Amino acid sequence: MTVHATGRGQRPEVIPEQSDFEADILAGLAADPKRIPPKHFYDTEGSRLFEAITRQPEYYPTRTEIGILKTRAREIAEIIPANSALVEFGSGACTKVRILCDAVPALTAFVPVDISGPFLNRQAAELGHAYPRLAVHPVAADFSKPFSLPQDVRGMPKTGFFPGSTIGNFEPHETAAFLQHARTVLGAGAFLIVGVDLVKDAATLNKAYNDAAGVTARFNLNLLRRINRELQGRFDLRAFSHHAFFNPERSRIEMHLASVKSQTVAVAGRSFAFRAGERIHTENSYKYSLASFASLARGCGWTAHASWTDTDRLFSVHVLRTE
Repeated sequence: MTVHATGRGQRPEVIPEQSDFEADILAGLAADPKRIPPKHFYDTEGSRLFEAITRQPEYYPTRTEIGILKTRAREIAEIIPANSALVEFGSGACTKVRILCDAVPALTAFVPVDISGPFLNRQAAELGHAYPRLAVHPVAADFSKPFSLPQDVRGMPKTGFFPGSTIGNFEPHETAAFLQHARTVLGAGAFLIVGVDLVKDAATLNKAYNDAAGVTARFNLNLLRRINRELQGRFDLRAFSHHAFFNPERSRIEMHLASVKSQTVAVAGRSFAFRAGERIHTENSYKYSLASFASLARGCGWTAHASWTDTDRLFSVHVLRTE
């Protein structure tokens, strides 16, 4: 997508271009095993459902990370340079960035980067009204791929912000590629504040991705609803079920959609056969130790500047720096 930056407090204008949604879906459904990239969860409804997930009592990452950010806000404020731009990769509802906006008066500009253009529009506009001192320059893009920062912020000191343990959704080699990509986007001397979920007992992890209210299940199934709406899909959502579990060998939560029967589903003029029990792999969420993540970042050109956890060591926030 192409984004026109606006003045302070004005509504950002986003002009859509063709996405890779169809290509990814058709390739993923033709693969063995079937898979769909998790970035495609986040249409408007998917973004809304994810925000609802973060409010479920079983889902500890959001409230724990917010607690760390609030507790360490003064230390973060001392790290971020004056008159700098904050670049949030996958900004979503811009909830956590408000903690930094409140704590860091040195911020001059904010660049939210998100794949969901309409949702980005609304959230960026709301943030601009809440913080009139802040120039908000939204960029509608897949943040894991190359994109350009708005001209107005290119000369500023930059700090990246990547909360929510979204980095755990990448395969390890993709995590390395993202860290290298972020280093290129932000430039020399930049900081990156990143939330990383920690390895812990399987019971806690499994509950977090199988909430009693079924919100995560609806979030997962909404992917099929989006395919039906945008790609003339014929998925019967009642014929698929949500499965999420911790895989200890790979230190990750896996999410799948399982076919409850043998069936054939049409999508964009093509037909895809499913065996009873066959799964579409929709998401991974890798869990790290403090040491393993610091080592990974170091191999990608980042220096560990600081790291913090909550008292129960459920979650961590890392501050990295480029040379």
